Amino acid sequence: MASSEAADRRLALGALDAGAGGGGPRVANRWIALVVLSLAQLMVILDSTIVNIALPTAQRELGFSTDDRQWVVTGYALAFGSLLLLGGRLADLFGRKRLFIIGLAGFAAASAAGGAASGFEMLLIARVAQGAFAAILAPAALSMVSVTFADDADERGRAFGVFGAVSGAGGALGLLLGGVLTQDLSWRWCLYVNLIIAVVAFIGALTFLSDDGRREHTRLDITGTVTAVLGLVGIAYGLGNAASKGWNDLWTLGPVIAGVALVIVFVLIERRVGNPLLPLPVILDRDRGAAYLAIGISGIGGFAVFLFLTYYLEETLRFSPLQTGVAFLPMVGLVMVGAVVSGTVLLPRVGPRPLVPAGCLFAAIGMAMLTGIGAASSYSGGVLPALLMIGLGLGSIFGPGQNAATSGVWSHEAGVASAMVNIAQQIGGSIGLAVFSSLSVTTIADYVDTHAATPARPDPATIVDATLVSYHLVFWVAAALFLGGAVLTGLLFRSGPLAVAPDSSRRADARVVK
Repeated sequence: MASSEAADRRLALGALDAGAGGGGPRVANRWIALVVLSLAQLMVILDSTIVNIALPTAQRELGFSTDDRQWVVTGYALAFGSLLLLGGRLADLFGRKRLFIIGLAGFAAASAAGGAASGFEMLLIARVAQGAFAAILAPAALSMVSVTFADDADERGRAFGVFGAVSGAGGALGLLLGGVLTQDLSWRWCLYVNLIIAVVAFIGALTFLSDDGRREHTRLDITGTVTAVLGLVGIAYGLGNAASKGWNDLWTLGPVIAGVALVIVFVLIERRVGNPLLPLPVILDRDRGAAYLAIGISGIGGFAVFLFLTYYLEETLRFSPLQTGVAFLPMVGLVMVGAVVSGTVLLPRVGPRPLVPAGCLFAAIGMAMLTGIGAASSYSGGVLPALLMIGLGLGSIFGPGQNAATSGVWSHEAGVASAMVNIAQQIGGSIGLAVFSSLSVTTIADYVDTHAATPARPDPATIVDATLVSYHLVFWVAAALFLGGAVLTGLLFRSGPLAVAPDSSRRADARVVK
């Protein structure tokens, strides 16, 4: 036991260059390692949105139906979300660097296959494979950041500020890059671009990441793994169907109910098994629980921006895909500024309690501001101020939130703690897609029935008004959600800076609690 704890301490110190004497080379190398890990995270986040812009062009070229089109997006999300917990645990058991490299190589190969796809089936298989390898790559990257910067609160804050900026801005950057590549090159380059990123990250991983080895004498929790994967598949699949089939459809309710039931069974299994896939103290800690909640809410609320504001810019203001991507850049900039400032300057001093609730409040205000947009609104007057507020809010959530979500765990649990961050974000995004799409469709139908002279054939002006009313409702709901997140995280987070030293005092939460 003593040797295991000593090994955990050595891993948590993050000595990327174990043979280097002194702090200079080690410190220099781990900041380069952060760049490598952030590149991998950027690639994973980009692919949640970059393909969306390319889909209409890919659909025309490959000749698949609109019903099939949604599965190019859903297939990635389904594989990613359902396998994350397994990916995080495998990283803990078999070594984070090893799994990171496997994830990089697999993701690159799947991207190459998708870019070369000659039909829908090949493209779908490639996207599912991308999601599966992303489920290995993402928790390995985040857990390596956590254990690499475990020994210094200030450096850890800076590292998570950078990593959180990449996580928060990646989706919007995907929209911009997708528009540029589709317009100037080909939709296939929305997948091929991953090869460039992966090659750079692969070389960096071999050069600058240390081999953290693996824990010995530990078996994988097979029963828990199967139950968790099937439960998450059911939830993600059912929520994916809700957007197109509605909430009352058997293929929506059935998988969601079955998935929730399996997750409950999974929790019961984890309480009794000796080598749990997810040690329950990882998620039951107040700080980590609050962080997962905030990141999940960001996944839900952020979807309102990326989907419905994109619709508004392209369909109402008549922006091109490229212009739409550029329109999100100010928000991207504020996400980065908010994540770096909150994670680097403020978090080590005040802790997450004032920062994450403030971020939720900023995002709520931004969402409320978007309820004022209309058919004649301008980008600079109606959209930009709200985007800046939302960007500042999301940045203040992601930087401190990811740090808090992986603080206070032993290094051999860092993978599953990191996987829970991505699960919260993925499931949140799936809920956002299902709920907001359903709300929008229902609101438009109700408005047309009430206001159109002939509801069966409404005039264009009524359709525009109905669509705007649906957008406003979505933004109000998102604002309320973020406001609720501000209240809940303010109550859940402990006061004071996060404790990061990986010793027994960390588990005892030896700091001021209010």
